[in-house]
Amino acid sequence: MSPGSRPSLTTQRLEALSDGVIAIAATLLVLDLGHLDVSGGQHVFDAVLDEWPSLLAYLMSFSVIGLIWVAHHGMFERISSVDRPLLFLNLALLLVIGFIPWPTSVLAEFIDAGGVDAASATALYSITMTIIGLVFTGMWWHLARHPEHTIESVTETQIRRSLRFSAVSPIVYGITIPLAFVSPYLCLVVYAGLAAYFARGPSARALLHAGENVPAPVDDDESVDGPAE
Repeated sequence: MSPGSRPSLTTQRLEALSDGVIAIAATLLVLDLGHLDVSGGQHVFDAVLDEWPSLLAYLMSFSVIGLIWVAHHGMFERISSVDRPLLFLNLALLLVIGFIPWPTSVLAEFIDAGGVDAASATALYSITMTIIGLVFTGMWWHLARHPEHTIESVTETQIRRSLRFSAVSPIVYGITIPLAFVSPYLCLVVYAGLAAYFARGPSARALLHAGENVPAPVDDDESVDGPAE
């Protein structure tokens, strides 16, 4: 087996660290659900419905983190080695992923408050997602400039195509920052649409047939990718 056909030890350690941080961030989300407060003659079901902002925020952020993990896995399956810039870019990504539970908590607390509080909480969430998208795009940009870090079957054309697809995330999430001050609830719809879009795997689609060294079909839905790509 050639050196470029399997991940290096450095890559494996990076993936192990990334998996750990992502798993912890996903686990911390549930802490915001807290204790269910049933007061007076209220039924448990009604109390659960009253917690819809926390439940929605949990579902939304867990989906985002899950898609980030899928995207990260898909990217590093095609990387044979890493250099210091890529290591630091990955650390920057983990830094923001670990931060996700806090804006999720803020969003859950203020999304139904209305006014500037709801708008600010939503904008904070959008800013967090935009930064993740920018870092992911930066990782693809670095790989496009240094294709020697990818496995031999990946072409520069495929990497550049993945880079273009990855730019969708920071652009659309960036648009939701000012949109939050128009309609926070509309931002939630955009978040859901982005999650559905990235679940289809737009960036990794370009690398799906990397092992065959042929261009990936544009409409192939059998690939993996994530919201932050």
